[in-house]
Amino acid sequence: MPRPFHRLARLLRPLLGVAALWLAGCSDSDRVKTAAEIDEPGYREGQALLKTGRRQEALSAFLKVVDLRGDDAPESHLEIGLLYAQHINDPLSAIYHFRKYLALRPNSPQAPLVRQRIDAATREFARTLPAQPLENQLQRVDLVATLDKLKQENEALKQELADVKAGRNAVAAPGFDSPTAPAKAGPAAPPGLSFNVETIPTVRTRPVAPPAPAPARTVTQAPARNATAKPATPAPTTAKPAATGRTHTVQKGDTLSKISQQYYGNRSRVRDIFTANRAVMSSETDLKIGTVLKIP
Repeated sequence: MPRPFHRLARLLRPLLGVAALWLAGCSDSDRVKTAAEIDEPGYREGQALLKTGRRQEALSAFLKVVDLRGDDAPESHLEIGLLYAQHINDPLSAIYHFRKYLALRPNSPQAPLVRQRIDAATREFARTLPAQPLENQLQRVDLVATLDKLKQENEALKQELADVKAGRNAVAAPGFDSPTAPAKAGPAAPPGLSFNVETIPTVRTRPVAPPAPAPARTVTQAPARNATAKPATPAPTTAKPAATGRTHTVQKGDTLSKISQQYYGNRSRVRDIFTANRAVMSSETDLKIGTVLKIP
């Protein structure tokens, strides 16, 4: 009995050693994957360093958590992005870590705020770009804000157009098949076209109401009243020259965008002012103190 037992032990000993090494290696990786990120010692250390104002050391602690956990460290990415954006003034690095957070937690309650942080970091980076020959720093910031506003308005117009198209298709089907046999034209119209030409002939059923001549009589009375009011017509014509006769004397610190903001409430009329004053300006930045500009 002892000899077979020893032989079996000799055979199983290497297998047990390999199994022990495999279990030891897997335990560390499983421990990293299964443990919550906020329970990581490095993450806790980073939070504690932030409370004491040691931001650079906190950044190093969060970066170690990212290296340790790989793609399972969204909260550390968020903290790193905030440090880069608010304290280190590195907008590109902040944008990278904010986007990593959104990729790992796209449906997080903080996702909308993180997207706003990305927009703010993008604007901050735009301020660091070199100015064009005929632009200054303020104008470039205004252009970025204008582009964002136009983008939002464009999306809103697209949504409104889609709603109008959907409303026309929905109304065309049930609304025009009541009076006569155009009920067949109703189902033929909803193939999804934006302009339903087939529904237009159904409008011909509306003239069934005979009171059409009545408005014609009222129209004949309106001109008679207007005939008495003809002397009042010069009033709108007198208002136009008052608006076009405005002038502005260039002072120190004036720019065309500033003048446009002063007279029109926005900075988009720079080109109009320059076009109206080509006789005294060679470019949009050719402003001399004391020059009288026409305000169109």
